[in-house]
Amino acid sequence: MTGIPAPFTADDYKARMDRAASAAADAGLAGLLVAPGPDLVWLTGYQPVATERLTVLVLAAGQEPVLVVPTLEAPDAERSAGASALSLRDWTDGKNPYATTAPLLDVDGRFGISDNSWAMHLLGFQQELPSTSYVSLTEALPMLRAVKDAAELERLTAAGAAADSTYEEIKKVPFAGRKETEVAADLDGLLRKFGHTQVDFTIVGSGPNGANPHHEAGDRVIENGDMVVLDFGGLLYGYGSDTSRTVHVGEPSAEEQRVHDIVREAQEAGCRAVRPGASCQEIDRAARAVITDAGYGEYFIHRTGHGIGVTTHEPPYMIEGEALPLVPGMCFSVEPGIYLPGRFGVRIEDIVTVTDGGVRRLNTTPRELAIVN
Repeated sequence: MTGIPAPFTADDYKARMDRAASAAADAGLAGLLVAPGPDLVWLTGYQPVATERLTVLVLAAGQEPVLVVPTLEAPDAERSAGASALSLRDWTDGKNPYATTAPLLDVDGRFGISDNSWAMHLLGFQQELPSTSYVSLTEALPMLRAVKDAAELERLTAAGAAADSTYEEIKKVPFAGRKETEVAADLDGLLRKFGHTQVDFTIVGSGPNGANPHHEAGDRVIENGDMVVLDFGGLLYGYGSDTSRTVHVGEPSAEEQRVHDIVREAQEAGCRAVRPGASCQEIDRAARAVITDAGYGEYFIHRTGHGIGVTTHEPPYMIEGEALPLVPGMCFSVEPGIYLPGRFGVRIEDIVTVTDGGVRRLNTTPRELAIVN
């Protein structure tokens, strides 16, 4: 990718809202209620802070999209990129926002509602319209944001490249004798240097801490002989990066090298399994089989992958029991790991996208065990 990608237009957001409303109808829903958060950003370009004041986008097939907002926030909503593709309805403090929204809703309808909608707002709708019912968007429309178009793939590719540049640079910094938090701060700074506007996580798990997949970088001083799990990512141009590599301070033992080789083989197997029509669980099975056959199955303690887009974790999920078929444009992680309690851990992760012919990795840095100082 060269240069900054063109911003999404009102037409882009209109197409997304139309698609979402149609998908809701196909799922037997009366409509969608979209609260502040990633769904609202993806559908409208509007990114308010979630508060006790109700903000909600109402979508229904055959009905103009309506964004209900507090009056004091209406000017910001009017300036959002997708504002011209919807109508605004505002309410003032002291009024009942659920009564303001109720005329837009089927009084007996079943609605999809954002996973991150506040309970107080859901309860407000239920009190105002007691015959309505609700289902989370992830349950009702798990594919809503899963398939990315060319413009979204451009952004995800750029985010992946920036994360790759970060990895290449972090290998040059000193590890031994420094705290995990210091290396994590280096990761944060490098992600921002290479364009990220938001850093979501910088996991640095050294030695026994690497056996905790979501270890928060702490005050442990990294030592010579440590295996170190690095997992980092955030948002660039509004789309996510997420990559993991495991490095070693000094030369690894034979066992450490073997475990890393097994995880690398499992990650390759998971990526090779990606193709249109394969189910999500097939990716998990392919990666897990390698680790299980090597005798470490009980130490692979999480799913093989998760979707990525305007958030760094979203559907689809590469996990046993998920039968959703892969289609071109889906983007997700492939990240098997082995975690030996009290000793060390290994994880290798790339973001991939499904293509017409199979798979394309959005992370391309070497997966061999890197030696750092």
